[in-house]
Amino acid sequence: MAFIRRVPTKSGATAVQIAEYAQGRQRIVKHLGSAHTEAELGVLLARARELLENPAQGTLELDVEPAPVAASLVRPAPEPALFDTPAPASPKVRDASGRVVGTDSRVLFEALTAVYAQLGFDVVGDEVFADLVIARVVEPTSLLDVARVLGDLGQEAASYKTMGRTLARAQERGYRDLVAGACFEHAVSTGDVSLIMYDVTTLYFEAEKEDDLRKVGYSKERRVDPQIVVGLLVDRGGFPLEIGCFEGDKAETATIVPIVKAFQARHSVADMVVVADAGMLSADNLKELDAANLRFIVGSRMTKAPIDLASHFRWHGDAFTDGQVIDTITPRVSTTRARAVNDVKKRAEPVWDPAEHEVSWRAVWAYSAKRAARDTKTLTLQENKAKAVVAGEKAARTPRFVKKGQGAPRLDEAALARARRLVGLKGYVTNIPASIMPAREVISSYHDLWQVETSFRMSKTDLRARPLFARKRDAIEAHLTIVFTALAISREIQNRTGLAIRNVIRQLRPLRSATIAINASRQTFPPQIPADKQALLDALHHR
Repeated sequence: MAFIRRVPTKSGATAVQIAEYAQGRQRIVKHLGSAHTEAELGVLLARARELLENPAQGTLELDVEPAPVAASLVRPAPEPALFDTPAPASPKVRDASGRVVGTDSRVLFEALTAVYAQLGFDVVGDEVFADLVIARVVEPTSLLDVARVLGDLGQEAASYKTMGRTLARAQERGYRDLVAGACFEHAVSTGDVSLIMYDVTTLYFEAEKEDDLRKVGYSKERRVDPQIVVGLLVDRGGFPLEIGCFEGDKAETATIVPIVKAFQARHSVADMVVVADAGMLSADNLKELDAANLRFIVGSRMTKAPIDLASHFRWHGDAFTDGQVIDTITPRVSTTRARAVNDVKKRAEPVWDPAEHEVSWRAVWAYSAKRAARDTKTLTLQENKAKAVVAGEKAARTPRFVKKGQGAPRLDEAALARARRLVGLKGYVTNIPASIMPAREVISSYHDLWQVETSFRMSKTDLRARPLFARKRDAIEAHLTIVFTALAISREIQNRTGLAIRNVIRQLRPLRSATIAINASRQTFPPQIPADKQALLDALHHR
């Protein structure tokens, strides 16, 4: 007869075995393992009972017929007397079978929490805020649905009211300043903040009425909903350093100086280069940045090329070679005096000097054959569209290269010729002398702007930064603080693993820990982690 055998071990654990009597001796059929806790013991006992009830579940070598029960040689106990009190029977203790009462992705939560702490964000000292940030990284959702996400991560979420109070605390206690300080320290310790990049985006609201912050403004998507303007400052690798929120109708060019100055004042940064696209190019912006002793690299507009390259066109015509770079100067403002700084009578391009050229900036223009082919294709499509409108074959808004005046519309051949003359060119404006930064380094620094565009794309897609439900300014600002913190974690995870944040979440979230209830106790068991997932977890914990 097979039976379950519990044997204490030297280490203090309890071994659970299935044994049987064979020829008067005990024979161990299967060793199921050793338990160090009551919960583990219950799991092993439940497994042993299952094997005895259904041996097909496991291989049991029960090939010995059970020995017949020998007759007892002990004299039976006498019958109890009429008034004898029978001795109480000893209670039979039966271990209940284990039941899985829940599973969760606490492995993922613990990994993200480790990154949160390693970045220094625990300086905030608010566990609810940290939970909101982690939930935003894993599955961006509304505040009402955060409890579900945290529950799936094995955490007990705070109440909805407590979360609301946390958002209020984030504004009152300046959580964003603390997070921004930690981001700066991390960027300084792991990289270089001498070059930072800036860009803006808009976040719209599905609201009918405007208020002091949410206003209808310029939208690249041509939306007419109230919106806000968000400015983001990142380092060369795309790690976020500063975020700012502005009214929806504020011009993009008016956002860069306040955010850069706030960053400079917060961290006492004296020497750094600010990189931005052509949308930030305005005379006032560049003047203010220069007055603050900040160096800048911004994209130039194509309309400035004929003035900046006037000398080249006179002496060399429209001829350019692939990869050619022209280092020259550009007027700060469009005035007659400014235009005169580039003397077309001189064959050599002027070398910008801040002391000598007080009314101009340094301009770098580069030619690319690949860009020229792309620009030519675009211009041809625009030309064909303009010709179709002029011929009356297509009704549309006045496209480029269509000239309207007295009589029928006509093709603006002069504008088309000017545009074709500039294909393949890309310009950059800076206040960094050539003795400090060569022209090609100016170009390569500008090309790192795709990092800030990537961070914006992450915040708007992976983190769903658009605050659909927030209405008041403090709530919107607190929401952006959470998004800003979550963006920093996401960028750091991507840097450590080389994988997109959504890919990392998809791989780690299925690693489920199981909570098993046995009798009156509960025990949580971690999942078995495959080697590739363990490598991913090791990369996350590596600093």
